[in-house]
Amino acid sequence: MPVKKKTVFVCSECGYTSAKWMGKCPSCGEWNTMAEEVIHPETQTKGVLSRPEGRGRTPMRLSEVSGSDEARTHTGIAELDRVLGGGIVKGSMILISGEPGIGKSTLLLQVCQSICRDNTVLYVTGEESPAQIKMRAGRLGIDSDGLYIMSETDLENVLFQADRLSPPFIFIDSIQTMYDPSNPSAPGSITQVRECTMKLMQYAKEAGISVLLVGHINKDGNIAGPKLLEHMVDTVLTFEGERHNAYRMLRASKNRFGSTNEIGLFEMTGRGLEDVPNPSAALLSGRPVDSSGSCVVATIEGTRPILAEIQGLVTKSAYGSARRTSAGLDYNRAVLLLAILEKRAGFMMGAFDAYINVVGGISLDEPAVDLGVLLAVASSYLEKPVRHDLAAFGEVGLAGEVRAVNSVSQRISELFRLGFKYCILPRASADTLKEVPEGITLIPVSDIKEAIKACFDAEGRKDQ
Repeated sequence: MPVKKKTVFVCSECGYTSAKWMGKCPSCGEWNTMAEEVIHPETQTKGVLSRPEGRGRTPMRLSEVSGSDEARTHTGIAELDRVLGGGIVKGSMILISGEPGIGKSTLLLQVCQSICRDNTVLYVTGEESPAQIKMRAGRLGIDSDGLYIMSETDLENVLFQADRLSPPFIFIDSIQTMYDPSNPSAPGSITQVRECTMKLMQYAKEAGISVLLVGHINKDGNIAGPKLLEHMVDTVLTFEGERHNAYRMLRASKNRFGSTNEIGLFEMTGRGLEDVPNPSAALLSGRPVDSSGSCVVATIEGTRPILAEIQGLVTKSAYGSARRTSAGLDYNRAVLLLAILEKRAGFMMGAFDAYINVVGGISLDEPAVDLGVLLAVASSYLEKPVRHDLAAFGEVGLAGEVRAVNSVSQRISELFRLGFKYCILPRASADTLKEVPEGITLIPVSDIKEAIKACFDAEGRKDQ
């Protein structure tokens, strides 16, 4: 008589297991994350596991472990190398995620163009045919004999072909389309994604092959599949930006071989993704002059200072409750700043709709942009433009105080490099500066009232 299969429900966020389906996970508190998994009797073991003598690896002393530097391969894309920490490490596993159409597959093909000059790449696609890849490669100008295309979703066949070709690099597009024939779960399920990633990771470490995975994201913006997926890989890269906007930002949320503070900026063109070596100039291009509701902020992304334009629009509310909208800035943070502006500066924001936008399609989450957001909204409210050669940065507290931020010298240097003459900054940050570039005037402030007054007070700051 066949043994009955056992069914369990596993939370895709925290891995909590339950015999019954539940709408809310009792462990992490997330809703609709319980997915069904089938446990087969042949995979279960009873009692204490016994291992044959000599099976597996033996422990080593720390002094016996080789301390040589990891070999890296440059991708040929400067911004990507910056985020990775210098290139792709041999035997590493990298996960690239982002919204559909943002440029993940395009980035992988462009990486192939540089790597295939001296190496072999096995490009596995489970979503497109080889003809489609050929068309995209032709548009991007990619033509290399070292690039092997394979349209396959069977992981066993992929690993078999990898053993036959022995390529130093394997690109999988995407991991959600792969399935392991030994597991009866449907492709894309939590079990399949976890098992396929685990097998690829073991293969990469044992064979010394670098594996790059493309991962889809769900409606919440998180990587689809179990949370364990991000823990298994060595590096997690995330593409940010709007599909219909030219600029894309690449961030590393995890990197075992480098810093997670670096970012890369790309521009999507007809020839694919191109590096943006000067992000500040690119993001400020086309900026309006003498128009209210616009302010430049100096923010730090990783170790790189970036100047971004924040726009605010304040209009009379036509309904009983005012509307709040933000793009590129956390919505809750935007609402909080508007409340501070009303309570501490006397602006009657409750009767006005407020719209906040970060130009360029990028997202800013550093608290130092608070002061720039308030000045942009105040500019639109008062119908007074902010000087085109003035920028601001500083964190704003609930009491309306402007608090100090880090990397002040780098922000000032970037403003000076792009020709800005005035900068409003926290008084505590100004006191830490040892020297200021000639040609730029610092305006230290202690609270938002002082900042707004200094921003729109033209006395003593007229053009020479």
